[in-house]
Amino acid sequence: MNITTLVAVAALLAALAAPASADIEGAVVGVSDGDTMTVLDDARAQHKVRLAGIDAPEKAQAFGNKAKQALSDCAFGHRAHVTGSKLDRYGRLVAKVVSNGVDCNLRQVELGLAWHYKAYQREQSAEDRTAYSKAELAAREHRLGLWHDTEPEPPWDFRRDRR
Repeated sequence: MNITTLVAVAALLAALAAPASADIEGAVVGVSDGDTMTVLDDARAQHKVRLAGIDAPEKAQAFGNKAKQALSDCAFGHRAHVTGSKLDRYGRLVAKVVSNGVDCNLRQVELGLAWHYKAYQREQSAEDRTAYSKAELAAREHRLGLWHDTEPEPPWDFRRDRR
């Protein structure tokens, strides 16, 4: 088996073993990038979390490090409430993360450090879908963060072009 097949099998097994819905309280112990973190729950189990409804620049992209820092500022070292209902192909819980009363997913979009990930907006509540969409429009209008560039490259295009 090659590595791609092993990753796919591992993700499938994780998805089959995962609960239909997850509601986790815990400490944010790691931030990998602008839309991925690790949460340690009260039973000391680690959960890799991919923030739902957004896509932040990759670390190698413009604003990638700023997006990671902003997510760290929002949640790292704090307790968070994590709510999600699916795993991505890498076995990460796709979830909304609220820390200190702040929706960290929405905050990334408001700061201009993530796109509202329209390809997956049907998975969001109507309220979140509207809020995230409005936040992206406002960030674009005010040229915040990555919107300072005239044509920022979406991370899904960046990843596709490097395959």
